[in-house]
Amino acid sequence: MKRSLSGVLAAAAGLALTATACAQGNPRGTSKVTLGKKTVSVDFGRPSLNGRKVEDLLSQLGAGDVWRLGADSSTTFVTSGELSFGDVKIPAGTYSLWARKDADNSWKLVFNKQHGQWGTQHDAAKDLGAVPLTESKADSPAEQVTIDLAKADNGGSIAILWGDMKLSANFQ
Repeated sequence: MKRSLSGVLAAAAGLALTATACAQGNPRGTSKVTLGKKTVSVDFGRPSLNGRKVEDLLSQLGAGDVWRLGADSSTTFVTSGELSFGDVKIPAGTYSLWARKDADNSWKLVFNKQHGQWGTQHDAAKDLGAVPLTESKADSPAEQVTIDLAKADNGGSIAILWGDMKLSANFQ
């Protein structure tokens, strides 16, 4: 009897893991940068364009709407020390990241205190801060969403790439 119960429990655990893997239908990507004694990392879903245009996909966003910066579970941003994005201070911690499209068609990078949730479950009441993103044309098109962290003058940079769109910001 114990062997039968163990087999049933093992099969149930396997199905649960398979269901979780299937729910994450897109590959995950990561990026990491070390600045002095601070480590900054990001984990994100990587949907593909599959012949679609990024401007068509994101054109559905209205003023104040957020994009989860990827797919599936929310994009997770972790910093081991306080960061400054201009006047906005982001304390050491773990956050979900979002991009908000404002009425003037500009973008803001939104840090939210909630993390680990499904990527469509944004609770604006838990937003910590929002920093301006610069939109430009990518040097080369990215078929999949890509988020790069890198060293930059006097600190670091974050760049979100998809299709020929590039959203970026610097931090210290």
